Order: sequence, then structure tokens, then C-alpha cells
Amino acid sequence: MTHLPVPPAAVADVAAAVGTDPLILADLLRVASAPGFDRWREQIRRTGGCANPIRLQGSTVTRDAKTGDILYSYSTDQEPGGTLRVACGNRRASRCPACAWTYAGDTYHLIRAGITGDERKDVPATVRDHPRVFATLTAPSFGSVHNCPSSGRCRCGTRHAEDDPALGTALDPERYDYAGAVLWNNHASDLWRRFTIYLRREIAARAGLSQTAMREVCRVSFGKVAEFQRRGSVHFHAVVRLDGPAGPDSEPPAWATTALLDAAIRAAATRVAVLVPSAGTLPARTLRWGDQVDVQPIGALGHEELTEQAVAAYVAKYATKAAETTGTVDRRIGELSELDRLAVPAHTRRLIQACRDLDAAYPDRLLWRWAHMLGFRGHFSTKSRRYSTTLGELRQARADYRARQERRERGLSEDLDDADGSVLVLAHWTYAGQGHSPGESWLAASIARDIRLNRETAREALADLHDMDDMGVWA
Repeated sequence: MTHLPVPPAAVADVAAAVGTDPLILADLLRVASAPGFDRWREQIRRTGGCANPIRLQGSTVTRDAKTGDILYSYSTDQEPGGTLRVACGNRRASRCPACAWTYAGDTYHLIRAGITGDERKDVPATVRDHPRVFATLTAPSFGSVHNCPSSGRCRCGTRHAEDDPALGTALDPERYDYAGAVLWNNHASDLWRRFTIYLRREIAARAGLSQTAMREVCRVSFGKVAEFQRRGSVHFHAVVRLDGPAGPDSEPPAWATTALLDAAIRAAATRVAVLVPSAGTLPARTLRWGDQVDVQPIGALGHEELTEQAVAAYVAKYATKAAETTGTVDRRIGELSELDRLAVPAHTRRLIQACRDLDAAYPDRLLWRWAHMLGFRGHFSTKSRRYSTTLGELRQARADYRARQERRERGLSEDLDDADGSVLVLAHWTYAGQGHSPGESWLAASIARDIRLNRETAREALADLHDMDDMGVWA
């Protein structure tokens, strides 16, 4: 029997969707008509439509520890291609949109839990009463670039469209400080670390306390994400919150206000400086934050313009993006000649070239190794220890949920801890490759779109129900 992902009458539409490449179309039909297609499709659905799944070979046997009886056994020998496919887990949307969408969802819940509270994530709802702001710290100017000012006309005299590739590129490339731009990106994480130190000092000073005394009554928590501007410079968005000494479970002191937090953030950003020593003919540099420091209070129950949900969604949006937004590549570069066939924009290429040129002068900074990130080598998403839950805990909760489902289906106890030791699991797995064939890639992308559409539809329906409940429709 032939299995097709679409009705036979729609085969022509499939051909049009994949283009005129006969190799893709032939491979798609090969996969769809294979005897194990239904199971292959189920595997891909379980990965969320992963674009680059990891293929494993192996087996697992679950035995009764006392009798030795086999309770359940599984082997990849009967799977399509003799392998089990698991999600790659890559956070980059340019690499795997499906896994990146899951990562963004986890980031949303992590950030939102630290703003609104979530008992399931060990964050009490009382954090909504703590001072909370959404702060943005940017890079300084390295030269004039094409932009869309409020007047509508760029300094070059042109009114740029939002998708104009010229936006963010240097007005005068010969005078633009490309070396300064990549060195700033490279040290951005150091700037952020020093900012958090100075922020605590500023808060203590405004409260009239020593830093030691402040730690006994107040704690600073944050969740932060990095974003690349079109000009190729990174900046940071952060939720910053003041708690009591025990973290989100404790009430902050009366003097800990949103106004105090706002002033402390602005003052700390002004004080931070990182010295880059001279190297050969290169002069020493002092790196600082840009003048544009934005601090906005986060509203509870709509009392402020910037809502809790909007902040969490904004941070999650940039958790899956990297420097690719500037036209660079999403993997390490071997030789500069690679950029010729990749059609990297001229402005971005100059930033990459600057990484190459400065690499020997600052060997400890690994500039060429991180040239594809325009020098940036930090984590895109970080948080303080007591801000909220962790991404690892969220992933583990999802894995545990699926494990309980499988054990229930097999007639086994749902107790994952198996405290009495009545069950023994023996498993052996080996790596068998990664990725899809051309036809599999198209089908996986289609599955990912369906999954995402279904989830978004369900989420919108749930939101509508909540709105109707708030309006008293069910009263």
C-alpha cells in the first residue's frame, strides 16, 4: 500500500511547493511510499518536526528486578532505516525552526515565571508586588549608519523601507570603526558582568547601606537576553527585580522601589568601563555602554503600559536569534574565501574581516573563532540563580511527562523514581548520524508547521475562554 502525506489529487500541489527540483520531488515520493512511512512520520511528530534530528541505534529492556521477567523491550531494528530519531535541540531558528520554537517557549515561561510568579516553578505570585523593570543596554556608536529616524528620512537623504538591506550599514565604511565594533561585541559579556556588580553597589548606596548590609535585606535578580542590532552590535534586554534576602519568597524592604531601581540601573550603566590594552600598533581602548539606556516599569494587571506578557514574549522572541539577522553565517568560518559563495553583505563582511585582522593581536579573545558572531562569545540567554526556574528543569519536566505517558501505555508504574527497585532498565545506544534527506526535510517542515498551527490555535482558543470568563460571560 502506498502512503502519501497528502491526497493523490494534491500531488501536483506538492510538486509546486517543493519547486522544480526533481531530486527533492523524487525523494519525497520515495519516503511517502515506503512501508515504514507512518512510523517515520510518528517519529518526526514526536521530535516536533525537527529539521536536523539525531539518529540513534540501540535497544532497551525493562525487567522485573526480582524474577528477571521482561516487562518491556524495544529495539531500533524494526524502525524505518533501523534508527530512532530524536530532536537536535538547537536554539537557533536558522538551524532548526521547530526546536528553536520549543526553546523560545521555554524561555517565555522562564521569564514570565520571574515576573508573575508560578508555584509550579517555585516562584510565588507575590513577586508581582516586587519592583520590576525591563531594561535595555546598548552599544555606543562606531560611526553613522543608515536608519529610519522619526523624521522618516535617513541622513543619506533616503526614506528607507523597513526591509531595506541598507539599514544598519555604514554611511561611510572608510570611517566606520569596525575594530571597535567587534572588540565591543567581544567584551560585551564583561560589560554586563561589571554592570551587575555596579548595580548592587548603586542600590546599596541609595539605600544608605554597605553592600554587606544590603545583602542581608535585599537581593537583585535578573533574566537577560542578547540581541543583535542591524549594524552588527549586540545589546541586552533584561528583566531586573528586587527581592527580599531569601529571593522571590521574601518581601523586599520598603526602600526598594521601582524609582530607586531605575536610577541605580542608569547610574551603574554610566560607571561601567572595560579597558582593552594596547597591542602592537593598536592603541588601548576603554569600552562603555552606549548613551541609550532604557528602563521601563513592568505593569501588574495592566497598570503599566508594558505588560508582563509582552515582556516575556519580547525576550523569548530574541532567545532563538543570533548574528544571522545581520546577514552573517550561523556556523564557524574556516577561511574568508567562504564568504564569497555565501553572499555575505559588505558591512557584515568588514566586521568579520576585523575579527580576522585583530585575532593575532588579542589571541586570548578568540576573535576569529567567533567571527561568525561578529566577535560576540557570550551566552545569549542568562539569569541570576534565584530569578526563576531553569531551562534544564523545564526540559526535564517535559521529558518526565513523556516518560510517564510511555510507562502508562506499557502498563508499568508511572513512578519514575522507582524507589523500591522493582524494575531494572538496561539500555544501549549508539550514534548513527544526523539530518534528513531532501524529501524528508520538506515533509518534516510540513509537520512542524502543522504542529505549530495546532498549538497556536489551541492557545488562542484558551485565551478567548479566559477573556470571556473575565467578562463574566459564564457567571
